[in-house]
Amino acid sequence: MQVNLNGKSVLLGVTGSISAYKACDLARLFVKAGAEVHVVMTPSAERFVSALTFEALTRNPVLTEKTESWSSELNHIELGKKCDVFIIAPTSANTINKLSKGIADNILTQTALAYAGPMLIAPAANTQMLKNHYTTGSLKMLGVNDYIIIEPQEKLLACGDVGSGALAEPSEIFFETAKALLTEDFWEDRRIVVTGGGTREKIDEVRYLSNFSSGKMASALCLSLYLKGADVCYLTTMGNEGLPQNIYTIDVENTEELLDYTQDAIRVSKKGKMSKPSMNASDRHLIQKEPYLFMVAAVSDFTPKFPQDGKLKKAMIGESWNIEMKQTPDILSSLDKTDIKTIAFKAEMDAQNGLSSAQALLEQKSVDAVCYNLLADSNSFGSQDNEITFITKEKQTPLGKADKLTLSDKILDEAKALIDA
Repeated sequence: MQVNLNGKSVLLGVTGSISAYKACDLARLFVKAGAEVHVVMTPSAERFVSALTFEALTRNPVLTEKTESWSSELNHIELGKKCDVFIIAPTSANTINKLSKGIADNILTQTALAYAGPMLIAPAANTQMLKNHYTTGSLKMLGVNDYIIIEPQEKLLACGDVGSGALAEPSEIFFETAKALLTEDFWEDRRIVVTGGGTREKIDEVRYLSNFSSGKMASALCLSLYLKGADVCYLTTMGNEGLPQNIYTIDVENTEELLDYTQDAIRVSKKGKMSKPSMNASDRHLIQKEPYLFMVAAVSDFTPKFPQDGKLKKAMIGESWNIEMKQTPDILSSLDKTDIKTIAFKAEMDAQNGLSSAQALLEQKSVDAVCYNLLADSNSFGSQDNEITFITKEKQTPLGKADKLTLSDKILDEAKALIDA
């Protein structure tokens, strides 16, 4: 899934750390997403990676002690003015402590002190250096001052110690920076439940009944929501590979399990919700935003009536196998959907009746909207693209064919209208 950062400008700060080489991968991710990338390096960082490397990756001059110029925008005042976000990765313990005290004794800390936009840091240092009370106090101070801190990994460090201090994966740093750029007021901190993947109904301990759902549409929707600032709970049979680690994910298997966990997730999403009193517009942030449920999972209609323990032997089954089935619970009909906006997903292969079938879900399942997708055949599952018609009681809106992340953004734009102004 390719995040779109076209029109955005990123300022990447690099400090002296053995993980400075990973900043090259991070710069590449931003460039690939369409962002304009500018780099500022401390003198210590240049001992690990050359400025020329970042210049080649970004096609922009790099700000260092030696290249700072007051006859151009390549200086610690002007460079920050043209950037939408400032991410320092890796951030050494030395720089963390300087930032918290407002010390500006090198080109990077000077740039940071002059920068007025959103700031993120990704610490990378020896475990004891990060655990030192001076550093922990500095991190708390930076958090109070609205710095977004991307937690380091716990692993074998370059120094040979094992512990927390390794730089977060470039993909995680990319996602958190993209989130800082793409967060929308409407979705920020709104609780969202998304279900995805095809349920797996147990036949025996090694076999199950399922469908061709890849879970890619749900995954794309989760990513789009997360980058817009939503509080996402993802219930899936497919795992969360390729998604930000901070997306709360619950692995499920069958329909019964999906129903139970979805009910629980909805209850949690409504927790603390207040009815709207008469209040000034300035006080409306005090009300918890109405949550959403996106029911993207492809739920099996039937499940084996008598799932078996162990593995059934081929010799025991014979030449034919008749498995007695029973209907699974109707999840959408079973859920309490009061005080939550619910959007169902409906995939059909019947070109003549598929649309009317999707429209009928609005009344049959008491949902607020349906995302209708007409499939050609089983090969349509797992594709990178999709085509959706967004259906409400008032209208049908064709969203066109696009990659699933772009389509997710379009779905969310339509979903906003479900909340009364």
